[in-house]
Amino acid sequence: MAPVLIASLPRSLATCVRYGQGKSKICWSLSSRPVGALGIRYKSTPAAASLVNENAAVDTASQDDKDKDPLDLTFCDYRNAFKSKTNSELLRAMLVFHLCSIQPLVDNNAKLMKLGQKVLGKRLFAALMKATFYGHFVAGEDQIKIQPTLERLRSFGVKSILDYSVEEDISSEDAEEREMEGCESKAEGSNAMERYTPQRKFADRRQQVSGARTYFYVNEAQCEKNMETFINCIDAVSDATHGTGFAAIKMTALGRPQLLMQLSEVIARTRQYFQQVTGKTGPIIHSDVNTDVFEKRFREENILTDNQAVKKWLDNMTYDKKGLIHLFSWSGLIDTNILLGDLFRVPNLNSGQMEPLISALTREEEEMFKNMMRRLHTIFQYARERDVRVMVDAEQTYFQPAISRLTLEMMKKYNQEKAIVFNTYQCYLKETFNNLSLDLEQAYRQNFYFGAKLVRGAYMEQERARAEELGYEDPINPSFDATTNMYHQCLEESLRRIKMNKNVGDSHKIAIMVASHNEDTVRYTVNKMAEFGIHPLDRVICFGQLLGMCDHISLPLGQAGYSVYKYVPYGPVNEVLPYLSRRATENSSILVKLQKEKSLLLQEMWRRIKKGHFVYHPKGNYIPVGAHAQAYK
Repeated sequence: MAPVLIASLPRSLATCVRYGQGKSKICWSLSSRPVGALGIRYKSTPAAASLVNENAAVDTASQDDKDKDPLDLTFCDYRNAFKSKTNSELLRAMLVFHLCSIQPLVDNNAKLMKLGQKVLGKRLFAALMKATFYGHFVAGEDQIKIQPTLERLRSFGVKSILDYSVEEDISSEDAEEREMEGCESKAEGSNAMERYTPQRKFADRRQQVSGARTYFYVNEAQCEKNMETFINCIDAVSDATHGTGFAAIKMTALGRPQLLMQLSEVIARTRQYFQQVTGKTGPIIHSDVNTDVFEKRFREENILTDNQAVKKWLDNMTYDKKGLIHLFSWSGLIDTNILLGDLFRVPNLNSGQMEPLISALTREEEEMFKNMMRRLHTIFQYARERDVRVMVDAEQTYFQPAISRLTLEMMKKYNQEKAIVFNTYQCYLKETFNNLSLDLEQAYRQNFYFGAKLVRGAYMEQERARAEELGYEDPINPSFDATTNMYHQCLEESLRRIKMNKNVGDSHKIAIMVASHNEDTVRYTVNKMAEFGIHPLDRVICFGQLLGMCDHISLPLGQAGYSVYKYVPYGPVNEVLPYLSRRATENSSILVKLQKEKSLLLQEMWRRIKKGHFVYHPKGNYIPVGAHAQAYK
């Protein structure tokens, strides 16, 4: 449908819709009035989108909600994009983006910030940062000082994801030592699969990563502090966002990373064992296999199925009327009374004896895993009580299988009435579509609410280098276009299932966040929502961008009635410098996109000067999707 819509546009506008990313010069010829591409009028019963005249725009207004703006899908409408900013904020944004385009400055930003602290002193340096990078990318120092930013975003139709972005600034040598200490088991015979063994060369997980924060294990006490930080963030979200916000967590902050690595190894070994027994190579959940297949194979190998240990193992498999879902009762994984070594045992086809799939763990390490599960339960239970949704961030592929499995089991427990727990899917990975499809199928068959955030990914260079070094297949898609196709494929599968649920009156079982700064991906999503008959007010698709980046995408979406979030970091100036360093680096890597946003900022500044608006006070009267009007009175 999207190609048909684009084909009916004027040639110049169609070019901007197709290739809006990086085509900022096209926007110079556009007026400040919305010049949209698509004419979509949703009715109370959603129907397929229809074409209107070429100057129409996306209209998300329903019969009882007319206070929305048309959406310009070229994302060139600088007036609506920046009407939430004061003149000084426009100038600051232009300055920050200009500095991000000076490569030597970006390459040495961390050293320059440390030098600035020494030369200027912390107070004067903090004042300088508040006038530049900190003021642009960070909302404030604490839960009180971020309120004006959150209120302003909300008044222009944008909700918030809060993240306390304080990071410890340690040397690469210290990072390596912490990682090796945190990933090496004290037990003998641990981590037999090399992919899931710690590697000193890649121990500093911050290397070649600009878009994600890294936690290094220190001790259990530090994990408790990290849990308290996440709990405080949930409080801040609940108090500040009127029930519309998210909090974000990382699982490596809550326990010893070695345990995630070993659990990921178990998942790989489980697949191998399943293939060894059944001869099937596909996913277990799609195999149409039941326990009879295992009993038959065990009898062929002279393994007594009336043996109590084997019988108990067969009885504990997770299956439904369609067949097997998991070899193990993974819900036992989050039960803090069950030991990992006891849970992950299988009958050896040669000896018939039960043997562990997981590498050896000490008693202390088993206790550490229980602690990690207790922290996760504490966070999600508290989030459910405060009605706050929690996104579990994605991490490296040697941790991610465990992170995803734990997150799905937490969804099963805490997403019984609504989506509280969200998993993250990195679309630059070759396995992402299969993983998402399997998780959607599990949620459907086990009847829990499913929440997902789709991202491109943050660890590409690091993952490729590690795969080459250790000799396993590169997990990353071969090209940017392949990643884009993967992203679109994941989105379409999610939309297909949402529509399927909607047709049977159960439209809120799946919630998806499209976390992207890519205009083409956002346009694609808007078009596909219309094609699948999914209205923004259905509140099953939302968008997300970072504070200080791509306001020309976020704000028009929110003002047009789409559910959109800004990822809002906060924390003391001198303690969020690693975060600011990553933002500077990330912006320098997307100079083409940055050039468009800079040009739009300049156009809006000139527009205000020509109109004599030398003092401008933003005032929004939008209500974000899902928010209650009385919360703003």
